[in-house]
Amino acid sequence: MTSKNLQIATLGGGCFWCTEAVFQEVKGVENVVSGYSGGNVPGKPTYREVCSGLTGHAEVIQITFDANVISYEDILVIFMTTHDPTTLNQQGADRGTQYRSVIFYHNNIQKETAETVLKELAAYYENPIVTEISEAVIFYDAEKEHQDYYRNHQSQGYCSFVITPKLMKLRKLHADKLK
Repeated sequence: MTSKNLQIATLGGGCFWCTEAVFQEVKGVENVVSGYSGGNVPGKPTYREVCSGLTGHAEVIQITFDANVISYEDILVIFMTTHDPTTLNQQGADRGTQYRSVIFYHNNIQKETAETVLKELAAYYENPIVTEISEAVIFYDAEKEHQDYYRNHQSQGYCSFVITPKLMKLRKLHADKLK
């Protein structure tokens, strides 16, 4: 039995409910936690504070993945192809800096990988990629009701109309990477 090579990726692609649901289906992903990062106010922010757009935080997910099963590059390709990285501070009807597309890198290898992936994928988009690449800062877990949101609320309107189509896209584009 091979030992695991657990690593962390922190990504923001709009509403964390969407990105959490996507990565919960990916082979090699051990854990996904919804939360907040990248803000400029002291203390742990609340959902309400982050949604105000005044804290500077983005809704993000922190993924623990086994790099022996899935690479960081593959994580980023899945991320970039399951949200719109060309809309500044917006995903669908969700608008504000808290919904920005962002990759928080944890080391120089992740930074270089993110820069390479964005350059390689740029040709596939009609508009320029606006995904921010920033050094990882403090990650705050979101409140309990935001964890496993899609699994717990699949029949809710937002889940049906916004998250389910993203999961269908994931399954179509990345079937070989799913659990």
